[in-house]
Amino acid sequence: MQGTRPPQQQPATSYPPTERTVPTRSPHRAAYDRELVHALLDEGYVCHLGFVRDGAPVVLPTLYARVGERLYVHGSTGSRPLRAAGGAESGLPVCLTVTHVDGLVLARSAFHHSLNYRSVMVHGLAHDVTDPEEKRQSLDALVDQVVPGRAADSRPADKKELAATAVIRLDLTEVSAKLRTGGVNDEPEDLALPHWAGVVPLSRGYGTPLADPALAPGTKLPEYLAAL
Repeated sequence: MQGTRPPQQQPATSYPPTERTVPTRSPHRAAYDRELVHALLDEGYVCHLGFVRDGAPVVLPTLYARVGERLYVHGSTGSRPLRAAGGAESGLPVCLTVTHVDGLVLARSAFHHSLNYRSVMVHGLAHDVTDPEEKRQSLDALVDQVVPGRAADSRPADKKELAATAVIRLDLTEVSAKLRTGGVNDEPEDLALPHWAGVVPLSRGYGTPLADPALAPGTKLPEYLAAL
């Protein structure tokens, strides 16, 4: 008699805090909610990847994409972290961050100037993606992270391009978000000072797409770009 398949274990709603993901400054601003972390990651497309090379810290800005509980990071096969991740069987220890700046907080005192922001920090071991199908899917995800729908509306990478492109993956296990919202936190004795105080909101925007002069005749602006 065929046995029943055990139910799949659903991921917890929050990432467990660790020594590395609990901030020493303003710990009340930290968050570990899985949906919040995913939303913050999905909203961006540039991360900063930190690692140690020859005993010195290195931080590189690069593209990333989230697929489930994994992040994929794009790079050249000649880049330092990609070579290091491919050469280490146990993986390359990294710290990856993504930050959104939502406002400039201008206080009456210089000390209390701040930013309203939303950020994610991920610690873990990065591994080189060697499976051809996983690599293709991760590259599609990287293209769609920048402009959703673009991967299906462009030529896929050929063998030569795939050979020149490297991707590393990083599992979302040791993760935290940190947020600052709200207004100015001036000292009570500074409230009467004659300096303007408040928040200057910031938002990401898109300009009108500029068509390549060499577009094939009859090529129209795709709907996914017009929707931006």
